[in-house]
Amino acid sequence: MTNIPAPAAVRQLRLVVQVDDFEEAVRFYRDTLGLPVELHVESEGGAEVVILDAGRATLELSNAAQVELIDRVEVGRPVSPKFRLALEVTDADGVTRRAVEAGAQLVAEPTRTPWDSLNARLETPGGIQLTLFEELGG
Repeated sequence: MTNIPAPAAVRQLRLVVQVDDFEEAVRFYRDTLGLPVELHVESEGGAEVVILDAGRATLELSNAAQVELIDRVEVGRPVSPKFRLALEVTDADGVTRRAVEAGAQLVAEPTRTPWDSLNARLETPGGIQLTLFEELGG
């Protein structure tokens, strides 16, 4: 596959997630993972949204064989849903520990990958499967 530059029509990738416990999910991502609030809006009928800044966004498209490979490396068995969130962090061990203390369920401990990153897998409040990864190489 070749890299063909395309016009920069898209300015932002935003993942929109409906969560059952809004406050718990906000506390987890804002307070535990440290994502700063970009916008908080309360509307009629109790409608509420918080948009958190997660830094640089990319869209990672993977075929089934790639998803199976990542599951095998990170977890040791197939566990991925159709969508999985991945966040690059500077301390995978520490952030994983804090995430679990804040209510995330540990799916797999931080594991060194063949591509030289440290990856952990979690199930977060709000039901999102999450990979925390720390790039170890230069």
